[in-house]
Amino acid sequence: MSRPVVEVFSKRGCCLCKEAKDIIGRVKDEIPFHFKEVDISMNDDLFRRFNDHVPTIYINGKKVFKFKVDEGEFRKKVRKEIIRSGLSRIWSKNHPQSR
Repeated sequence: MSRPVVEVFSKRGCCLCKEAKDIIGRVKDEIPFHFKEVDISMNDDLFRRFNDHVPTIYINGKKVFKFKVDEGEFRKKVRKEIIRSGLSRIWSKNHPQSR
């Protein structure tokens, strides 16, 4: 099973960011994925891009939530990415010429 990468663009002191990370943490306890928190205040460009848009959550590079995270939907999206990566691996194994 391949683990999806979940990135949360957030900033310190943001209540919505804390709520989102709490929800993500609960889901991570039952579904394995890589978690990366990006503190936008550490980079001027990211701060300009995301300051009014935190938290923004990506799964495997695709934006899936902004401001609020629905726990049920987040769980579904992570599972979908796990299945998608598994199917891609099977396809690659069975069709080596398409690599």
